[in-house]
Amino acid sequence: MVGDGDRQELRAGDVLATKRREYDEDDVRVRPGRSSRPRTRTRPQHADAVDGFVIAVDRGRYTCVLPDAGPETPVVTAMRARELGRKSVVVGDRVGLVGDTSGASGALARIVRIAERRSVLRRTADDDETTAEGRLERVVVANADQLVIVSALADPPPRTGFIDRCLVAAYDADIEPLLCLTKADLAGPEAVLGYYTELELPYVLIRPESDLAELRALLAGRISVLVGHSGVGKSTLVNRLCPDAERAVGTVSAIGRGRHTSTSAVALRLPPPPDPAGDPGWIVDTPGVRSFGLAHVSAESLLHGFPDLVEATVDCPANCPHTADEADCALDAWVAAGKADPRRLASYRRLLASRSGEGDPREPERNPGDPLAGS
Repeated sequence: MVGDGDRQELRAGDVLATKRREYDEDDVRVRPGRSSRPRTRTRPQHADAVDGFVIAVDRGRYTCVLPDAGPETPVVTAMRARELGRKSVVVGDRVGLVGDTSGASGALARIVRIAERRSVLRRTADDDETTAEGRLERVVVANADQLVIVSALADPPPRTGFIDRCLVAAYDADIEPLLCLTKADLAGPEAVLGYYTELELPYVLIRPESDLAELRALLAGRISVLVGHSGVGKSTLVNRLCPDAERAVGTVSAIGRGRHTSTSAVALRLPPPPDPAGDPGWIVDTPGVRSFGLAHVSAESLLHGFPDLVEATVDCPANCPHTADEADCALDAWVAAGKADPRRLASYRRLLASRSGEGDPREPERNPGDPLAGS
């Protein structure tokens, strides 16, 4: 039916003719929208932002310290500003803070800027980037200067394969490695040191109640990350270095595996040195790990963790995969000539194989009677 307002009537004799009305723009009613300020991409510069150093991350809250803050200075709790987008904030980041930076109870600041990172230490749960675990890349810490690889000489036995993985990650992140061998009262370091004799890897030996002056000297003025399997004595070492840390200490299970005691990464300020003008440095305690995935490291960069094998690759054919089934690979001849430890080559090739999904990096291979054959 055509409404009265929508038709026009035309009389032609006794015939009533109707036709639809044609609308134009005058008939359109526009509902006014709510007024709003025009959007702009101009972001505030936050010239008044103060510098901060992130020492802990917990469920969207970031604990920071200000430059030149003393041990008794309150820490600042902050949240990430929305304008940072998807940029992650991790322990070790240098950030810009605005808002309430007094550190008072209940105060909350905002992180509005993240300084460029000098180094980024990463790891994945798996080596194979085609798996979900391999694609999940985790940043362990930012701006670290040194990676302290903590390994027990006994109970649990040392795993050089894990140390090799940490070395690859350190060299890939351009971080200096330091080998820290704990429980030196239970076993000698000769086997481990002999395995790395060609690398001239710096190391320290730790015994219960031993003097830590040598280790403190190597940590002074640096941001050092401590990584290691659970049960190697890492938390005990942290408590000795930082008596106020009170990190939880666990025990080793009957099958030789440690229990996880540290649950999150945290940066701890080392006590002041005898020389008050010196910088004692920071240590970053990380949770104990059972695997150190390297999916984020390219196959070519894996070799950086094996400098004792690099020279041999000069004689390899172009695009050599360096696998055991490559007949022309020069690594076998290099090892046969006594220029490198065959276990080092085996460890390197295990890492190559794990990148293609062969083997399980969480369950290290061990040769009978050889505690250093694990990966």
